[in-house]
Amino acid sequence: MSCWDIIQDYGLRSIGIGERLLPRDDFTVCKQVVLIGSGMLWNIYFGAIALVLGFFLAVATAVAKAGDNVILRKLANTFILFFRGSPLFIQFFFAYFAFLALKGVSPFFSPFSSAWLGALVVLFLNTAAYSAEIFYGALRSIPKGDIEAADAYGMRGWTRFRRITFPTMLRLAWPAYTNEAIFLFHATTLVFFSGFPAMRQNGDALYYANYFADKTFNPFVPYPILAGFFVLLTLTVIGIFGLVNRRLNKHMPQESRQKIRLRFNLIR
Repeated sequence: MSCWDIIQDYGLRSIGIGERLLPRDDFTVCKQVVLIGSGMLWNIYFGAIALVLGFFLAVATAVAKAGDNVILRKLANTFILFFRGSPLFIQFFFAYFAFLALKGVSPFFSPFSSAWLGALVVLFLNTAAYSAEIFYGALRSIPKGDIEAADAYGMRGWTRFRRITFPTMLRLAWPAYTNEAIFLFHATTLVFFSGFPAMRQNGDALYYANYFADKTFNPFVPYPILAGFFVLLTLTVIGIFGLVNRRLNKHMPQESRQKIRLRFNLIR
Protein backbone atom coordinates (compact mmCIF):
# COMPACT_ATOMS: atom_id res chain seq x y z
CA MET A 1 0.00 0.00 0.00
CA SER A 2 1.45 3.32 -1.09
CA CYS A 3 1.47 6.42 1.10
CA TRP A 4 -1.15 8.01 -1.18
CA ASP A 5 -3.46 5.02 -0.61
CA ILE A 6 -2.96 5.42 3.12
CA ILE A 7 -3.91 9.10 2.90
CA GLN A 8 -7.08 8.19 1.00
CA ASP A 9 -8.00 5.47 3.51
CA TYR A 10 -7.10 7.19 6.80
CA GLY A 11 -6.73 10.92 6.08
CA LEU A 12 -10.20 11.76 7.41
CA ARG A 13 -10.75 8.72 9.60
CA SER A 14 -10.99 10.78 12.80
CA ILE A 15 -14.26 12.33 11.54
CA GLY A 16 -15.73 9.03 10.37
CA ILE A 17 -14.66 9.12 6.68
CA GLY A 18 -12.58 6.25 5.32
CA GLU A 19 -11.52 2.95 6.87
CA ARG A 20 -13.50 2.02 9.96
CA LEU A 21 -10.85 -0.28 11.47
CA LEU A 22 -7.48 0.88 12.71
CA PRO A 23 -4.41 -0.80 11.17
CA ARG A 24 -3.36 -3.98 12.97
CA ASP A 25 0.06 -4.53 11.42
CA ASP A 26 2.71 -2.90 9.25
CA PHE A 27 2.79 0.32 11.28
CA THR A 28 4.74 2.41 8.81
CA VAL A 29 5.79 5.99 9.45
CA CYS A 30 3.34 7.09 6.76
CA LYS A 31 0.41 5.44 8.57
CA GLN A 32 1.40 7.06 11.82
CA VAL A 33 1.80 10.51 10.27
CA VAL A 34 -1.53 10.27 8.43
CA LEU A 35 -3.58 8.99 11.36
CA ILE A 36 -2.06 11.38 13.90
CA GLY A 37 -2.59 14.20 11.42
CA SER A 38 -6.18 13.05 11.02
CA GLY A 39 -6.66 13.27 14.78
CA MET A 40 -5.35 16.84 14.71
CA LEU A 41 -8.66 17.82 13.10
CA TRP A 42 -10.31 17.29 16.49
CA ASN A 43 -7.65 19.31 18.31
CA ILE A 44 -8.15 22.16 15.86
CA TYR A 45 -11.93 21.87 16.25
CA PHE A 46 -11.77 22.01 20.06
CA GLY A 47 -9.28 24.87 20.11
CA ALA A 48 -10.82 27.03 17.37
CA ILE A 49 -14.44 26.81 18.54
CA ALA A 50 -13.55 27.26 22.22
CA LEU A 51 -11.33 30.24 21.36
CA VAL A 52 -13.96 32.04 19.28
CA LEU A 53 -16.81 31.51 21.75
CA GLY A 54 -14.57 32.12 24.75
CA PHE A 55 -13.44 35.47 23.36
CA PHE A 56 -16.92 36.99 23.64
CA LEU A 57 -17.54 35.55 27.11
CA ALA A 58 -14.10 36.74 28.23
CA VAL A 59 -14.74 40.31 27.08
CA ALA A 60 -18.14 40.35 28.82
CA THR A 61 -16.63 38.92 32.02
CA ALA A 62 -13.75 41.41 32.00
CA VAL A 63 -16.15 44.33 31.54
CA ALA A 64 -18.33 43.00 34.36
CA LYS A 65 -15.32 42.67 36.66
CA ALA A 66 -14.20 46.21 35.88
CA GLY A 67 -17.73 47.65 36.14
CA ASP A 68 -19.56 49.31 39.00
CA ASN A 69 -22.30 46.69 39.44
CA VAL A 70 -21.42 44.78 42.61
CA ILE A 71 -23.41 41.65 41.72
CA LEU A 72 -21.93 41.33 38.23
CA ARG A 73 -18.46 42.01 39.60
CA LYS A 74 -18.77 39.25 42.21
CA LEU A 75 -20.16 36.79 39.65
CA ALA A 76 -17.26 37.57 37.31
CA ASN A 77 -14.70 37.14 40.10
CA THR A 78 -16.25 33.83 41.16
CA PHE A 79 -16.28 32.49 37.59
CA ILE A 80 -12.64 33.46 37.02
CA LEU A 81 -11.52 32.09 40.39
CA PHE A 82 -13.19 28.72 39.85
CA PHE A 83 -11.84 28.00 36.38
CA ARG A 84 -8.39 29.50 36.99
CA GLY A 85 -8.10 28.01 40.46
CA SER A 86 -8.81 24.37 39.56
CA PRO A 87 -6.86 22.10 37.17
CA LEU A 88 -8.36 21.66 33.72
CA PHE A 89 -8.24 17.86 33.99
CA ILE A 90 -10.38 17.98 37.15
CA GLN A 91 -12.84 20.23 35.34
CA PHE A 92 -13.13 17.61 32.58
CA PHE A 93 -13.69 14.89 35.17
CA PHE A 94 -16.46 16.64 37.09
CA ALA A 95 -18.13 18.00 33.94
CA TYR A 96 -18.38 14.51 32.45
CA PHE A 97 -20.15 13.07 35.48
CA ALA A 98 -22.33 16.17 35.80
CA PHE A 99 -23.46 15.80 32.19
CA LEU A 100 -24.11 12.09 32.75
CA ALA A 101 -26.35 12.96 35.70
CA LEU A 102 -28.18 15.61 33.67
CA LYS A 103 -28.56 13.10 30.82
CA GLY A 104 -30.74 11.00 33.15
CA VAL A 105 -32.91 14.03 33.84
CA SER A 106 -33.46 15.13 30.24
CA PRO A 107 -32.41 13.72 26.84
CA PHE A 108 -31.42 17.28 25.88
CA PHE A 109 -28.13 16.78 27.76
CA SER A 110 -27.29 13.51 25.99
CA PRO A 111 -24.85 15.09 23.47
CA PHE A 112 -22.98 16.79 26.32
CA SER A 113 -21.74 13.40 27.57
CA SER A 114 -19.71 13.02 24.35
CA ALA A 115 -16.34 14.62 23.78
CA TRP A 116 -17.35 16.68 20.73
CA LEU A 117 -19.66 18.86 22.84
CA GLY A 118 -19.02 18.17 26.54
CA ALA A 119 -15.25 18.64 26.36
CA LEU A 120 -15.76 21.68 24.13
CA VAL A 121 -17.93 23.33 26.82
CA VAL A 122 -15.21 22.82 29.43
CA LEU A 123 -12.49 24.24 27.17
CA PHE A 124 -14.74 27.18 26.28
CA LEU A 125 -15.35 28.10 29.92
CA ASN A 126 -11.72 27.54 30.90
CA THR A 127 -10.22 29.75 28.21
CA ALA A 128 -12.90 32.39 28.83
CA ALA A 129 -11.80 32.64 32.47
CA TYR A 130 -8.10 32.95 31.62
CA SER A 131 -8.76 35.41 28.81
CA ALA A 132 -11.09 37.49 31.00
CA GLU A 133 -8.26 38.10 33.44
CA ILE A 134 -6.00 39.15 30.56
CA PHE A 135 -8.62 41.57 29.21
CA TYR A 136 -9.34 42.89 32.70
CA GLY A 137 -5.68 43.75 33.15
CA ALA A 138 -5.72 45.49 29.77
CA LEU A 139 -8.82 47.48 30.77
CA ARG A 140 -7.06 48.67 33.89
CA SER A 141 -4.03 49.68 31.80
CA ILE A 142 -5.88 51.93 29.35
CA PRO A 143 -4.36 55.41 29.65
CA LYS A 144 -6.67 57.81 31.46
CA GLY A 145 -5.88 60.40 28.83
CA ASP A 146 -7.67 58.28 26.20
CA ILE A 147 -10.82 58.12 28.33
CA GLU A 148 -10.65 61.84 29.13
CA ALA A 149 -10.24 62.67 25.45
CA ALA A 150 -13.30 60.54 24.62
CA ASP A 151 -15.28 62.35 27.31
CA ALA A 152 -14.16 65.68 25.90
CA TYR A 153 -15.55 64.67 22.50
CA GLY A 154 -18.86 63.77 24.16
CA MET A 155 -18.51 60.00 23.82
CA ARG A 156 -20.48 58.04 26.38
CA GLY A 157 -21.51 54.45 27.04
CA TRP A 158 -21.45 52.07 24.08
CA THR A 159 -19.94 54.61 21.68
CA ARG A 160 -16.93 55.19 23.93
CA PHE A 161 -16.51 51.44 24.52
CA ARG A 162 -16.71 50.59 20.82
CA ARG A 163 -14.42 53.34 19.54
CA ILE A 164 -11.92 53.82 22.39
CA THR A 165 -12.06 51.27 25.21
CA PHE A 166 -12.44 48.03 23.24
CA PRO A 167 -9.77 48.70 20.55
CA THR A 168 -7.26 49.90 23.15
CA MET A 169 -7.99 46.90 25.38
CA LEU A 170 -7.42 44.50 22.47
CA ARG A 171 -4.17 46.21 21.48
CA LEU A 172 -2.78 45.97 25.01
CA ALA A 173 -4.00 42.42 25.65
CA TRP A 174 -3.28 40.81 22.28
CA PRO A 175 0.29 39.52 22.91
CA ALA A 176 -0.79 37.80 26.15
CA TYR A 177 -4.00 36.58 24.50
CA THR A 178 -1.91 35.01 21.73
CA ASN A 179 -0.10 32.92 24.31
CA GLU A 180 -3.43 31.91 25.83
CA ALA A 181 -4.59 30.72 22.39
CA ILE A 182 -1.45 28.60 22.03
CA PHE A 183 -1.89 27.07 25.49
CA LEU A 184 -5.54 26.32 24.69
CA PHE A 185 -4.62 24.29 21.60
CA HIS A 186 -2.04 22.41 23.65
CA ALA A 187 -4.64 21.78 26.38
CA THR A 188 -6.89 20.00 23.87
CA THR A 189 -4.65 16.94 24.27
CA LEU A 190 -6.17 16.49 27.75
CA VAL A 191 -9.48 15.51 26.15
CA PHE A 192 -7.98 12.08 25.45
CA PHE A 193 -7.29 11.54 29.16
CA SER A 194 -10.68 12.87 30.33
CA GLY A 195 -13.74 10.74 30.90
CA PHE A 196 -15.35 11.85 27.64
CA PRO A 197 -15.34 8.83 25.29
CA ALA A 198 -13.92 8.79 21.76
CA MET A 199 -16.85 7.50 19.71
CA ARG A 200 -16.01 4.65 17.28
CA GLN A 201 -12.29 5.18 17.92
CA ASN A 202 -12.50 8.58 16.22
CA GLY A 203 -10.09 10.17 18.64
CA ASP A 204 -7.78 13.16 18.58
CA ALA A 205 -4.08 13.21 17.69
CA LEU A 206 -2.93 11.95 21.10
CA TYR A 207 -5.40 9.07 20.86
CA TYR A 208 -3.72 7.78 17.70
CA ALA A 209 -0.20 8.49 18.97
CA ASN A 210 -0.95 6.46 22.09
CA TYR A 211 -2.41 3.66 19.94
CA PHE A 212 0.76 3.36 17.86
CA ALA A 213 2.98 3.59 20.95
CA ASP A 214 1.09 0.67 22.51
CA LYS A 215 1.13 -1.45 19.35
CA THR A 216 4.77 -0.89 18.40
CA PHE A 217 6.19 -0.59 21.94
CA ASN A 218 8.15 2.35 20.55
CA PRO A 219 6.94 5.79 21.71
CA PHE A 220 9.88 7.53 20.03
CA VAL A 221 8.15 7.60 16.64
CA PRO A 222 4.49 8.58 17.23
CA TYR A 223 5.08 11.12 19.99
CA PRO A 224 7.69 13.16 18.06
CA ILE A 225 5.27 13.12 15.10
CA LEU A 226 2.58 14.45 17.44
CA ALA A 227 4.94 17.14 18.73
CA GLY A 228 5.81 18.13 15.17
CA PHE A 229 2.14 18.64 14.30
CA PHE A 230 1.65 20.85 17.35
CA VAL A 231 4.74 22.89 16.48
CA LEU A 232 3.24 23.53 13.04
CA LEU A 233 -0.10 24.40 14.64
CA THR A 234 1.62 26.78 17.07
CA LEU A 235 3.46 28.53 14.21
CA THR A 236 0.16 28.89 12.37
CA VAL A 237 -1.52 30.45 15.42
CA ILE A 238 1.41 32.84 15.91
CA GLY A 239 1.24 33.83 12.25
CA ILE A 240 -2.51 34.52 12.28
CA PHE A 241 -2.44 36.38 15.58
CA GLY A 242 0.61 38.29 14.43
CA LEU A 243 -1.32 39.64 11.45
CA VAL A 244 -4.12 40.75 13.77
CA ASN A 245 -1.59 42.32 16.13
CA ARG A 246 -0.08 44.26 13.24
CA ARG A 247 -3.55 45.49 12.31
CA LEU A 248 -4.29 46.59 15.87
CA ASN A 249 -1.01 48.52 16.13
CA LYS A 250 -0.83 49.98 12.62
CA HIS A 251 -1.49 53.51 13.92
CA MET A 252 1.31 53.29 16.51
CA PRO A 253 4.91 54.41 15.94
CA GLN A 254 7.20 51.52 15.00
CA GLU A 255 9.15 51.66 18.27
CA SER A 256 5.93 51.63 20.35
CA ARG A 257 4.35 48.55 18.75
CA GLN A 258 3.99 45.49 20.95
CA LYS A 259 5.51 42.35 19.55
CA ILE A 260 4.17 38.87 20.19
CA ARG A 261 6.52 36.74 22.24
CA LEU A 262 5.89 33.14 23.21
CA ARG A 263 6.03 32.60 26.97
CA PHE A 264 5.81 29.08 28.37
CA ASN A 265 3.58 28.14 31.32
CA LEU A 266 5.00 25.42 33.53
CA ILE A 267 1.58 24.77 35.11
CA ARG A 268 -1.81 25.27 33.46
